[in-house]
Amino acid sequence: MRSGKELILATKEFATDRQSKSWWMIISTGVIWLIFLSGTLLNIPTIAKIACSIISGFILVRVFVIYHDHQHKSILAKSKIADFFMQLFGLLALTPSSIWKSSHDYHHHHNSILMGASYGSFPVMTKKFYLRLPRKKRFQYLFARHPLTLLFGYITVFMLGMCLLPFLSQPKKHLDGLFSLIVHFSFGSLLLFGLGWQSLVLFLIIPCFISSAIGSYLFYAQHNFPGVLYMDKKGWAYEKAALESSSFFKMNPLMHWFTGNIGYHHIHHLNARIPFYRLPEVMKKFPELQSPKITSFKPSDIYRCLRLKVWDVDKQQMVGLAEI
Repeated sequence: MRSGKELILATKEFATDRQSKSWWMIISTGVIWLIFLSGTLLNIPTIAKIACSIISGFILVRVFVIYHDHQHKSILAKSKIADFFMQLFGLLALTPSSIWKSSHDYHHHHNSILMGASYGSFPVMTKKFYLRLPRKKRFQYLFARHPLTLLFGYITVFMLGMCLLPFLSQPKKHLDGLFSLIVHFSFGSLLLFGLGWQSLVLFLIIPCFISSAIGSYLFYAQHNFPGVLYMDKKGWAYEKAALESSSFFKMNPLMHWFTGNIGYHHIHHLNARIPFYRLPEVMKKFPELQSPKITSFKPSDIYRCLRLKVWDVDKQQMVGLAEI
């Protein structure tokens, strides 16, 4: 059973971009997405429009994962055409490249390090540190991890966390955060004044709300689940963090398609250059990756993940407010 650098190096053969397949994934997903988005504007029964809007939201999660892979340079890294469309998507989807890439790269290299894993991820404090905080700071910390914050990720995680706040903190470096908000709201205004409020809601707001809520929860639960391991910097290792601090999200095949296989998160963290469409192949190939820590969309699993608040150093586990 391989481990450490040996295991990471063994996955290298799968960290190759099959350009024709990558383009097929982008084009086929884009066409399917546009078909359902178009359904929200057609003269069809309202219930059918709503169904198209909801499905568009789920497909948008997959589109975002494709964008995420491109930012990792795991697909079409040298294609200027792909880069143009991905940069445009990032602006429209409230994840401008300068902010997303810097924060997400940091997340990958600091995953599960106590007191250093919060940038680009959800904040994690030790129980001892939390108890020393004044009430206002406790509220801010718990608000960042609150279920409603995840549910309304369209506003909290993306509009504020990915665009406005980075721009306000570093205007020159993250000017695209402001530009992303302008582009997104301008597009929304065109829909509102050109086609009416129903088109705005069905074509833009519902799909973005659904995809943002799913994406926010996935990102949270993949690193905040029963059995997750957090470490101080001295005991941290990249491979250990990938396998012990990143979950495998168990889903049915349709949901794996909608989420672009991001549920194979332990493998993605082990080697981020593996294209999303090869992650299941890697899991089948490596026995070392077939016993991951698991969570799912079951209500009981969602509850167990959402109740976790701080890291208890003595117990070496995440605990809820009742145990603080």
